[in-house]
Amino acid sequence: MSGQYVAYSFYRVDPAWRRLPVEERMAGKDAFADVVEEWAGRMDGLHAYSVAGVRPDCDFFLWKITQRYSDLGDLGADLNGTPLAGWLETPYSYLATTKASQYTAARRPRKVVPRGSPYLVVYPFVKLRSWYALPEEDRQRAMDEHIRIGAEFASITNHTTYSFGIDDQEFMTAFECEEPADFMHLMLTLRDSEASRYTERDTPIFVGQTMEIRAVLDALDGSGVRAEA
Repeated sequence: MSGQYVAYSFYRVDPAWRRLPVEERMAGKDAFADVVEEWAGRMDGLHAYSVAGVRPDCDFFLWKITQRYSDLGDLGADLNGTPLAGWLETPYSYLATTKASQYTAARRPRKVVPRGSPYLVVYPFVKLRSWYALPEEDRQRAMDEHIRIGAEFASITNHTTYSFGIDDQEFMTAFECEEPADFMHLMLTLRDSEASRYTERDTPIFVGQTMEIRAVLDALDGSGVRAEA
C-alpha cells in the first residue's frame, strides 16, 4: 500500500443524551475528545466537522486519513470505549483509498493533505456503467473538460478518493471550500458538462464546518453557546 486510506464516520447523538446531568455530559465529551486528540498525532489526518442544525440525520463527522487500514478499526474501538459512544449512532460511514488518476499524467497516488478551509463538502459518487463502455478517448475528452472547469474555481480543493471494491460507492468526493455557496456554483457549472451525464448517484451530500473536536461536541448540547453567554 503506497497511498492512504481515507474514511468518513458520521455521528448522530440520541436526543435523550441531552437530558443527562451536565457533569455526565461533560465527562463523556471530554473522554471522546481525548481519544480524537491523541489519535490525531498518530495518523496523517484526523479532522472534525459539525453539521449540527443542518442535517436531521447526523450532528458531526470525522475525516480520517492514514496509511494503515488497522488504524481505522483501532480508533473506532477506542472511541467505542468512551461513555459518549453509548449515545451515538453512525448513520453513515464511508471508506476509500488513494490512487493515481487515469485521466491525468500522475503516476503515483496524490497525497491527501487538507488545506484547512472552513468547510468540507463530502458525498459518495457512482457513475453509470455506460460510462465505462465509452471509448477511452471519449472519456478522456469529457474528463479534460471536467478538470478544466474545476480549475476555474481556485478557492475549492478537490480530494477525490476511490472506493470501488472496498465500499458500496465507486468514489468519495470531498471538496474544501471557503463558502458552501462557492461549491454550489461549481456544481451548477459542472451540471452542463459531458461527464455529468454519466452520474448515477451523488447523494447524500454533507456540508461540514471545521472545528476543534471539543467545539464540535459542545454543539451537541449547546454548552459552548451558554459558556460564551
